[in-house]
Amino acid sequence: MSDIDTLKDEIKKLNARATQKKMDLHDLSEDLPQGWQNILTVAQDAFDAYRALTEKRAALKALESA
Repeated sequence: MSDIDTLKDEIKKLNARATQKKMDLHDLSEDLPQGWQNILTVAQDAFDAYRALTEKRAALKALESA
């Protein structure tokens, strides 16, 4: 498997994870004020997931343009 294919597979997994974290954040917001103690944790998880996804997409773009 090439580096590009490997990155694409990783991006698929990260995209699914980021989407789930987004939904977790959305669900938490709908239940407020219940669960307010989890806001920072859930938001940080979503942030981390999208940061990782963005970094992998940039790496793929750089690899494809090289």
